[in-house]
Amino acid sequence: MATILGANTLSSAYDVANSVRFNDDDSPSMFKTPGSGGDQRTWTFSTWFKRGNLGSSQWILDAYDGSNDEFHIYVSSGNAIGIYTTGGGFGNNLSISTSNLVRDVGAWYHLVVRCDTTQGTASNRLRIYLNGTEATYGTYNNFTENGQGQVSESGTKHWIGRRNAGDYFDGYFAEMVLVDGSSLAPTSFGEFDSDSPGIWKAIDVSGLTFGTNGFYLDFEDSSNLGNDANGGTDFTEANLAATDQTTDTPTNNFATLNPLENYHAGGTFAEGNTYYTSVSSKHDFAVSTIGMASGSGKFYAEFKIHQDTDYNIVGITDHGYQGSNQELSEDNYSYGFANYDASKSIVRGNGSTTIDNMPLFGNGDIIGVAVDITNSKLYFSKNGTFINSGDPTSGSTGTGAQSIQDLSSGSGTSYGQDVYFFGIGLWNTSAAGNYSANFGNAPFSISSGNSDANGYGNFEYAVPSGYYALCTKNLAEYG
Repeated sequence: MATILGANTLSSAYDVANSVRFNDDDSPSMFKTPGSGGDQRTWTFSTWFKRGNLGSSQWILDAYDGSNDEFHIYVSSGNAIGIYTTGGGFGNNLSISTSNLVRDVGAWYHLVVRCDTTQGTASNRLRIYLNGTEATYGTYNNFTENGQGQVSESGTKHWIGRRNAGDYFDGYFAEMVLVDGSSLAPTSFGEFDSDSPGIWKAIDVSGLTFGTNGFYLDFEDSSNLGNDANGGTDFTEANLAATDQTTDTPTNNFATLNPLENYHAGGTFAEGNTYYTSVSSKHDFAVSTIGMASGSGKFYAEFKIHQDTDYNIVGITDHGYQGSNQELSEDNYSYGFANYDASKSIVRGNGSTTIDNMPLFGNGDIIGVAVDITNSKLYFSKNGTFINSGDPTSGSTGTGAQSIQDLSSGSGTSYGQDVYFFGIGLWNTSAAGNYSANFGNAPFSISSGNSDANGYGNFEYAVPSGYYALCTKNLAEYG
């Protein structure tokens, strides 16, 4: 289900500035091989992560010595956190998996794996924590007392975002840490918010003692995403670029497209759920993970067209209707700027033409969508110029605007929704469409760079005055 606020995301005194986006289609990874041995019995691994594509096994950390010995931390195809060892050390073919599932693509999760094989109590030798709380286990094999595994072993390649044999991660990482020589509680990396019990948030980890082979990846250097902020040997990047650095982080969660609400034919998602490929000859669209609640607020997003088709549609929807023959703008409470028969473009609401003679858009064009929830107005731009002489700052006057339904009036309750979501897709046509959605997390190369008035987001074109990126820090202003 789509979320109004990203789970486990809260503004705090400490801000995580950046994350890195892993797109499994690109086979991304980072790796390094320690030149000296660390503590192979006692260590702590911590990372924040946000899921992209689901349904496949995806590796977070892998330590492989080049023979038969290997240690894995991964997300299973069933969305559990798993740990698996092969070869000697801890014990051959040991497996641990959580009963807790991590399938919310709109949320940041915090993972801590805590190892100390010197413990006499078998259940204390390896522990997994999610969002500050120890996980429950579906499978738990006891690690050998005083066993030495491959993490921190000299000459053992340490992979991030893949295993030696593949299984690439898809999504985002932030604040990734290995502490060599200490078994630390989750409170070394995060804390429960005092004003919102149960909400786990990040804290500053730069003061930790990382040990011989420990590392701290903050992903703040876009030219060297594998930089070890602890001063150790950097990780080598593979199939990652400067554009894979984002400001979508555990302390400011940005919207993405939502593969859990994929209407109707099952398009595909990539680039951390910011890239969408629709299905040909189908009514097909995708919506944002975060919604804009009725009442107040003004939000801006950009959509880049990579593969133009007839009937491309960009807009907003309450996405309550899920019939097989409806596109984005045919729902009674949906509005879209559409290419129609490659001859004209229209704004559609309630399944009918409301503003005609719009400019065409095609490959490479960036369509801006400015949503004024406060005044129930909607504006579209093409490559930075608002169409229909639109003025998003005109308030209730709505110069050049498409009027939208105020869902707070109860008119949208037939679908149980009082929230609008950004959306993109196409009407039944013979060709598939390809689109990027930029909610401020810059999934495509930005030549100019524009943030909103709060300093959040990275957009190609100027954000209209009074409008904001769709992220949790901005949403907090509107309650």
